[in-house]
Order: sequence, then structure tokens, then C-alpha cells
Amino acid sequence: MYLPEYHALTDLSAMQSHIDSHPLGAWVSHGGGNLVANHIPFVLDRTQGPSGQLIGHVSRGNPVCQDLQEEVRSVVMFIGPQAYITPAWYPGKSDHGKVVPTWNYVAVHAHGVARAIDDVDWKLKMLHQLTDAQESSRPNPWKVTDAPSEYVQQMLGAIVGIVIDIDRLEGRLKVSQDEGLADRYGTVEGLRLERDTQAHEVADLVFQQILAEQSAACK
Repeated sequence: MYLPEYHALTDLSAMQSHIDSHPLGAWVSHGGGNLVANHIPFVLDRTQGPSGQLIGHVSRGNPVCQDLQEEVRSVVMFIGPQAYITPAWYPGKSDHGKVVPTWNYVAVHAHGVARAIDDVDWKLKMLHQLTDAQESSRPNPWKVTDAPSEYVQQMLGAIVGIVIDIDRLEGRLKVSQDEGLADRYGTVEGLRLERDTQAHEVADLVFQQILAEQSAACK
């Protein structure tokens, strides 16, 4: 990933939290001499290795299962929130006109080796982890044990587990750091007027980055 220093997200905890908050990963691996892309939800196990381990599953019918008969280098991209930034929000548009559109976003890429696991007990534990990660905060959380045992066993036979041992995490926090302060405040105001909830999240990130830089400058 192209990563200018002023956009670099290097804090391990922040990158791991981003994965927790945006668990649907765009997983790219090699297969048959080509690049293979899949979109699957992952859960991050922080106890495995220095950067953690991603676990998930795919359908047994997914051709990627054949590719994973050997360990395969992979990258999984976790994206969001993101928002288009119009130069109409910049005071600089009126002052000098030297402004252009851009896009703000947060992205974390997890690099590592992917392997398949077809052990039934492991897959059942993985399903509990995936489900609990998404359901635990709900008022009436669904559990794997809510489904009939025979049905769960049938579903376990239809999937193959995926493990990716992360050997490198890289993150990009692109939130207008390269713009003038007035234009950054204009971006915050403009984003907060949008109807898109992601735009509101990006507005908060831009504002938090401004505060963080101002706090650091005072030390």
C-alpha cells in the first residue's frame, strides 16, 4: 500500500481495533497463477502471534479451497469509513482556487500465510467466535446452540476453515492531514452536513486528528 508518512497508521492496537470494527475483509491470494479475491468476515485472535491471527471460513465449493492445499501468501484489506471530499468545502477555493477533490478513508491491510482447516471441532469453535463477535452486543443475541445440533453439523460439513497468521499489519489514516487548517475545518463542517453516516464518522476522524496534532504541538 502506498503510505505517505503523514498518513501512516502505526499503532498496533488501533489497527487491530479497526479490524474488529470492520470485519468484512477483501481477501486476495494466489491461485492457479492468478490473483483470487474473496470477501469474507474474519475475527481477529490477538493471542496468536505478535500481530494476531485471522480466522474465518468459506464454502467448501469455493475454488480457493483447492489453492489452500498448500500455504498461500495473502493480504486481507479492511476498509472503512470513507467519504468523498469536495473542494467546495475549502475556504481556499475562494482565496486562491488551488484546490482539488480527494477521498478520505481508513484502511488496514493484514499480510500473512493462509491455510485451510477442516477439523470439525476447530470449525465449531470458529463459528462460535465469529457469531459471538457480531451478536454479543445485540439485545437478544443469537447463538450457534440456538440452531438444531444436526443442522449445525450439516453446515459444518459445507464449510472449510481459514486461518491467516498475520506477519505484517499496515494501516493508512487519510483524513486531510495534507490540507491547510482552515480547509480541514471546512471539511469537518461539510461532512457533518452530509446524510451519509460514514461521512459523519470521517468528520469525527478529521477533527480528532486536528486535536491530536494540536495537543502534540503543545508538548
